Amino acid sequence: MKFLFILDPIESLKAYKDTSVAIMRAAQARGHQVYCCRQGDLHWKGRVGARTVRLSLTDDDENWYRVHEEGAPSEGAPSALSSFDAVLNRKDPPFDLEYLTASWLLAQAERDGARVFNKPAAVRDHNEKLGILEFAQFVAPTLASSDPQRVHAFIDEQQDVILKRLDGMGGESIFRVRLDDPNRNVIVETMVQGGARSIMAQRYIPGIAQGDKRVLLIGGKPVPHALARIAKPGETRANLASGGRGVAQPLSAQDRRIAETLGPVLAARGLLLVGLDVIGDHLTEVNVTSPTCFREIQDQTGFDVSGMLLDALEVELKKTPR
Repeated sequence: MKFLFILDPIESLKAYKDTSVAIMRAAQARGHQVYCCRQGDLHWKGRVGARTVRLSLTDDDENWYRVHEEGAPSEGAPSALSSFDAVLNRKDPPFDLEYLTASWLLAQAERDGARVFNKPAAVRDHNEKLGILEFAQFVAPTLASSDPQRVHAFIDEQQDVILKRLDGMGGESIFRVRLDDPNRNVIVETMVQGGARSIMAQRYIPGIAQGDKRVLLIGGKPVPHALARIAKPGETRANLASGGRGVAQPLSAQDRRIAETLGPVLAARGLLLVGLDVIGDHLTEVNVTSPTCFREIQDQTGFDVSGMLLDALEVELKKTPR
């Protein structure tokens, strides 16, 4: 089969840890053809297409791919997205207007006959921060608001909170604010921008000391190992992009309870791959754009996460044969 991956510029991907590279390597190992394009290559002219190139993957993390055709990915021949057996959108946030526009184009590609994962409409409907609100039974005290007075009242009530933007990723624009923080006013002002920007505030969860766990759902089922991302000393953020250290570990009973509750619901909406963030016993995010941590779990446990994803993808494709 032919798989198209929508990626950030391939020269920017770090193959030794990149989840998209791990999936592409596994797909090639099964005999599938791997193609790629960038988000900006998507276009519509009678049908949704993109300039794509076919890649060959290697096991060398330094020189991990070669292009079959001459030229860079943006110079490949235009292809209709419906000509591929599956389109996997692995473009990282920010979820800005360009990302939103791409999701509209991908939705049209579905109407043209393309099979897109994760489903564009489902990605639009599940903000990665606000997605937890549907599952409030697993959520620590939380506020979503653009009103600075409400944010201050929440800090007064909870005394120790985390503030984060709704469109951030990788630990970007996350602040821990205590009741007596001398920078409290300026942090809140900067975050809500005078009431023009909604943010999320959550009670600080001490369990972060044991890691911010990434629990992966594939086809509605949990991967049996989570990756606990542990912050470096003196740092609140545990994200790997912020210098956190990843430690694979079996799912706890609560991890599994959360995963088994959310899994079938999210899968039924067209979310093949989801990354839940769990701190202590609390769900903190539902990541649906380009969930990561495959390589770390695979390397540390030997569990074939990429293989589990391809198994689930192949099952989905068989449901609607071409």
